[in-house]
Amino acid sequence: MAVQDLKHHELTKKIIGCAMKVHRHFSPGFPEVVYKRALIIELNKIDISCKEEIVRDIIYEGKVIHKRRLDLLVEDIILLELKALKEMDNAEVNQILNYLRVFNIEVGLLLNFGTLSLFFKRFIHTVTS
Repeated sequence: MAVQDLKHHELTKKIIGCAMKVHRHFSPGFPEVVYKRALIIELNKIDISCKEEIVRDIIYEGKVIHKRRLDLLVEDIILLELKALKEMDNAEVNQILNYLRVFNIEVGLLLNFGTLSLFFKRFIHTVTS
């Protein structure tokens, strides 16, 4: 499958471009919130809507057992999980995969601003009805 055939490819490409612009401006060393606020400004400049710090319920056996905050939800279809870490491990990958599954979101981007080059990885979850 070609990259351009991936679900929401054009939108994820624009998001990554905005993230690169923010990373070039600040470089690593700031807390996550600095990158998030700058990324929101960049997304809004190109008319991409996003919601930040959305609280979602985690449900087990029909009962709400916890709540989690999502970093950013772009156009109500792409989850952005932002990090500002020098090194990442499987915990960050597991986190976004779990969020996609539990909150039934198809596409996610893990963005880490804490390294010399912006790290980004795209994740896909097959949504169940």
